[in-house]
Amino acid sequence: MFMTRDHQAEKHKRTETAPMRPDTANYDVLLVGAGLANSMIAIALRQARPELSIALVDRDAQIGGNHTWSFHSSDVNKAGLELLRPMLEAQWPSQEIRFPRLKRVLDTGYNSMTSDRLHAAVIQTPGIDVMLSAPVARVEHDGIELGSGRHIAGRCVIDGRGAVPTNALALGYQKFVGLELELDEPHGMSRPIIMDATVPQYDGYRFVYTLPFSSTRILVEDTYYSDGPELDSDLLSERALKYANAKGWRVGTVIRQEQGVLPITLAGDIKAFWSEGETGAARSGMRACLFHPTTGYSLPDAVLLAQRISESNAFDTSKIDHLVRRHSTRSWQQRSFFRLLNRMLFLAARGEERRDILERFYSLPTPLIERFYAARITSADKVRILLGRPPLPIPRAISHMSESQAMATVLQRAHGRSNG
Repeated sequence: MFMTRDHQAEKHKRTETAPMRPDTANYDVLLVGAGLANSMIAIALRQARPELSIALVDRDAQIGGNHTWSFHSSDVNKAGLELLRPMLEAQWPSQEIRFPRLKRVLDTGYNSMTSDRLHAAVIQTPGIDVMLSAPVARVEHDGIELGSGRHIAGRCVIDGRGAVPTNALALGYQKFVGLELELDEPHGMSRPIIMDATVPQYDGYRFVYTLPFSSTRILVEDTYYSDGPELDSDLLSERALKYANAKGWRVGTVIRQEQGVLPITLAGDIKAFWSEGETGAARSGMRACLFHPTTGYSLPDAVLLAQRISESNAFDTSKIDHLVRRHSTRSWQQRSFFRLLNRMLFLAARGEERRDILERFYSLPTPLIERFYAARITSADKVRILLGRPPLPIPRAISHMSESQAMATVLQRAHGRSNG
């Protein structure tokens, strides 16, 4: 649901009256970048530590940009779900997947939130000084300098301005263009289809993702697991509309368009990652390598990090930086199995074998799938995923098990694309 006129008025009221303090404004917590991760930290801190002064600064005019974030109910704990509840656009008790040989309803709750909802939640939280349309020129451990020359000091500075180019990670990509549509007639859907892979396959592994927000309002995303990050937004937008037309849906209005390229981690060196781009500030979100290795989704990690930080007893940059680095490194180590599966999907699989791998995965028991999305799989789950008739020849799969070899392969492919 988009914000009402009252919400819009409140949005402008709060951002226009954000405190214009002297050049040496000071805060306990200074959050650079008003994306998902830092917004969640701001809200969690206000609930847990209301005595702290908090500022949230971003170059854009909208908190969270133009995004829809979704998650399975089992991805977050009870406290995390309560933290997210005011921001939710929609909730469904189940979800559906479709493959050429498999159609299945998963009785797992599914939830979505939008940038407008996130923006409203932050603006309506007392005690967060929001400074938008404020480009940041420099970030340091004890403050920032805005493009205007104004300096803002912070006892704890957290940089959450999104992912940056890195040589420390070998990546595949999930890329998409989504159209939020208002239809002339009801679409007839009662639950999300999180993966419709019955569509023609292009550019790696393709599927369409649909979220029915109302009886006539629906988000249709054309999505790809691809080797390269290149995104033809016009082509994907056209394919999303073609999908809607093939369903017999009469499109009245395209309400908005969103797009993105998410990292899928195949291999890497987490120590080298953290040594890149040092500014002295702590990091959050994608900039801290906190996202699901296979889906690229970052919301569950953003909620968990916000909870960890809000439970901390020490708020200075160095201590929060240590907390985030330790959390990020531990997550990296615990998720090595996901990177192995990603190498099977991106490096070993050929042609439509990628779709075959995912189709087989979705035939597994629902609790295992839930734990997979939550990045909490057990040793027994790993065995279950690998058992049975593999979609790939075993020798070819084994040849891509090494992370170091994967790094070399991905770099070679990237070099080939840049020269192509």
